[in-house]
Amino acid sequence: MATALQEFLITLKEKVNIVDVAGGYLTLEKRGASYWACCPFHHEKTPSFSINEADQYYHCFGCGESGDVIKFVRELENIDFMDAVKMLAERAHLTLPQTGFDNQKTVELKRKRDTLLKIMNDCAHFYLDNLNSGKAEEHVNYILKRNIHSNIVRTFGLGASLNFTDLPKFLLSKGYTKQDIVDSGAVNEVDGRLTDAQGGRLIYPVINAMDEVVAFGGRVLKKTDFAKYKNTKETLLFNKSKTLYNINLLKKLRKTQTIREVIMVEGYMDTISLYQAGFKNVVASMGTSLTQEQARLIKRYTDTVLISYDGDGAGQKANMRGLEILKSEGVNVKVVPLPEGLDPDDVIKQRGAEGYKKCLDSAMPLIDYKLTVLNKGFDLSKTEDKRRFVSEALKIVRTADSAAEQEELLKQIRDRTGITYESLSRDLNAVPVPKKTDQEEKPVRKDGSNVYLKASRFVIAAYLFGAKFTAQSDIDEIPFEHEVHTIIAKYLKSKKLMEERVQPAELFEFFDEKTDEYAELCKILDLNDGDALSGEVAEKYFNDCVKKLKLKNLDGLIASVTSEIEKQTSTEERKALTQNLLKLIKQKEKLKSGDK
Repeated sequence: MATALQEFLITLKEKVNIVDVAGGYLTLEKRGASYWACCPFHHEKTPSFSINEADQYYHCFGCGESGDVIKFVRELENIDFMDAVKMLAERAHLTLPQTGFDNQKTVELKRKRDTLLKIMNDCAHFYLDNLNSGKAEEHVNYILKRNIHSNIVRTFGLGASLNFTDLPKFLLSKGYTKQDIVDSGAVNEVDGRLTDAQGGRLIYPVINAMDEVVAFGGRVLKKTDFAKYKNTKETLLFNKSKTLYNINLLKKLRKTQTIREVIMVEGYMDTISLYQAGFKNVVASMGTSLTQEQARLIKRYTDTVLISYDGDGAGQKANMRGLEILKSEGVNVKVVPLPEGLDPDDVIKQRGAEGYKKCLDSAMPLIDYKLTVLNKGFDLSKTEDKRRFVSEALKIVRTADSAAEQEELLKQIRDRTGITYESLSRDLNAVPVPKKTDQEEKPVRKDGSNVYLKASRFVIAAYLFGAKFTAQSDIDEIPFEHEVHTIIAKYLKSKKLMEERVQPAELFEFFDEKTDEYAELCKILDLNDGDALSGEVAEKYFNDCVKKLKLKNLDGLIASVTSEIEKQTSTEERKALTQNLLKLIKQKEKLKSGDK
């Protein structure tokens, strides 16, 4: 009997259309009965990500990723299963069942996460109350000094920690356990004493895409040996490498308008300053080390990112790393050049929104930015420096995507150095073409499967997707060896007996993700590509595969009976086994000759 949760999931998937959901994240193109897009899980230029609306599942024919609408939301939002279910339930206006979690471990994990979220939410309100208490004079003065408007303070939920002791006392008084408040990251334990992890600082709540407070950033207000900014340690809720500051407001912005580009800055104040100035399409990496997970997160909102880190040397190096990471994920990335020594907040204060807009308008692509940074490292009035610059610059130009781009860049180098275009062009041809480090098309997935497994895979796929030629054979007569194929065969037989429509998306519930069984299911789905399961060639291959599987099965039976005969001492038993063996041999010969 299905659990309350299982029944709810069936209803949920009936109410929610995966095409409508995916269309909020991807640009979809309808081709035939399917919708296509560039895969959000790997970098590609040619769409290989397919959504089957009739059967309500997605499959990428490039990287092999597959799943239903729940997995799609879970992966794209970087949330767990129940959060994805909750998000879809809200979309469908359905009420979640009170029970249905499968095991004690799941129950405990959900309890823990819910408790930590409550703690973080209570902390945010505690800090906010502190800011408005009349006791946070230093914090308020800092906010006024930075010219942060009161409505922006409320929008970002800024708060104040007055000392190291009040927060732990407050949380304990709310009934939370010592272990839970330490596990939240909001409180530290040192030598048995509990202290506010952000003691004395101005507080910036870090809110995820689900509008949940998962961490805090804190800024010191006085000169100290401690770091100016400090983030919550990594917890069950917070992984800095997978989080972007202001992603919650960016998500809300996307619901009201198309986001053509996103500005990526380093920290909290840059984000708040730009947002207040009208640049609401801004997020922060909360440091200079942009990660691949953050790049994938931002790609869900836009294909173009303007990196606007500080205008100093460290910021420029961070730009380069960020550009390379974003480019590897297929994002169109540009760098916003800022005046030396200034950050975005400084530009807004000194030159206003118009001044910063001019910086945005001057944003340059990766290859141009590399040449600009390289140029700063050499004194071109010196012969040796000029030669070294040209040598390094040509290596950069060699990575250009087209001859036209190379020509334009060579002209820039000519103008900077005075070396003729012809000489630069000849030298460029001598520079080896660099190997691509990022996958730009469908990744090659190795498949070391033997011929019988491949044959079995094709046969089960043909039945699963209703290939016309399968009507000539009975699935009950085909000996599947792989467990996944056997399970799918049983599923197909049950659907046939109950006269129900086969829905491949239901199979995702049969196998656990990140297992060999789930991977095998994805390989089966790979075969539903174009005309792979239709036409005379496919029919002939299907018949050959069925024959191959049956012959293998007969060979196994023949070997088994032969072994039994050799072990048997009873004449009567040997005689009976021999007769069985002759029948099997005859069946094999008949099958090999092609007789029905």
